[in-house]
Order: sequence, then C-alpha cells, then structure tokens
Amino acid sequence: MYYRIKPYFHFFELCFQFFKKHQSISATILGLTSFFLVFAFFAASAKADGNDSLKNIEHHFLSVIEQTPYSVKVCKKVRVDGDKTGDTLTGAIIGGIIGNNVTKDLPDGGTAGAILGGILGHMNSDAKSEIKEVCNIETRYEEVQKQIYSHSTITFWSGGKRYTLRFKK
Repeated sequence: MYYRIKPYFHFFELCFQFFKKHQSISATILGLTSFFLVFAFFAASAKADGNDSLKNIEHHFLSVIEQTPYSVKVCKKVRVDGDKTGDTLTGAIIGGIIGNNVTKDLPDGGTAGAILGGILGHMNSDAKSEIKEVCNIETRYEEVQKQIYSHSTITFWSGGKRYTLRFKK
C-alpha cells in the first residue's frame, strides 16, 4: 500500500499550498471538494485491497501408476535328489518275503521284514542327486507414473473471512 499513499500525500500538499496562495471562498470550496474526493477515492481503494482480495488459484494433481503386463521365462538350476523309490520297494518286497519265511509261526513277521527291507533298500540305494534346469513363465509389470489433473482451488478473502472453493477447469 505504501506505493499508493505517496502520490496522494503529494496531492494534499499541493492543495494546502493552493489554499495559502488563494484565500478566497470559491478557491477554498474548490480545494476542499478536490481534497475530499481524492480522500474518498483513496479510502475506497484501500478498503477494496484490504478486505476483499483474491489470494491464489492452485491446481491439484494425482500420481497414477499404469502397469503393463509382460511375460518372462525364468530358469533356475536346482538340485534334484536321485529317485530311491525303486530301491526302497525292492528292499521292502525282499524283506517281506524273508520275514514271512523266517518267522512262520509269528504274526506280522512279513510286515516287520518289509519295513526293515525298505529302510535298508533306501539306505543302500546308489541313486545320485543331479542338477537340473527348471524354467517357469512369470508375469511381471512395467510401471509408468503419470500426473493427472484432479481439481483446482481458489482462495479469497471477503468481509474479513477466508473462503476456499474447489472446482474443475
């Protein structure tokens, strides 16, 4: 406001000098009328700037991530134990036969022989572990981040109160 006050004070000073130089009634009335008109204009412009004013307009945006799917073949080397199932079954069958023949008079002798034969067949198996390549198809996503317009707000003062309105352009 300081930049607006300075020219008005200069005008008031000129009016005062005019009154000193011309002391007639008509000059006094003309000078006072000019003085009050300028003063009224100054007061009206000060009120408009002080109470009712637009502060700012802001545009608000949202971050949106767009995902685009694509497929990828992923291969890994994994250790696979050798298949000892055949040796275990062979041991269980042989153990069951031996168990039935050795314990003819005892119940469940064949069952005990089959269990012991399966355990021994598994332990004495010559199956070796090996490394195999296992591949799978995976779905992955390429991401692109974008800024999209959401809304705008306008903030202003009126009558000493602050108002904020939300709108779309």
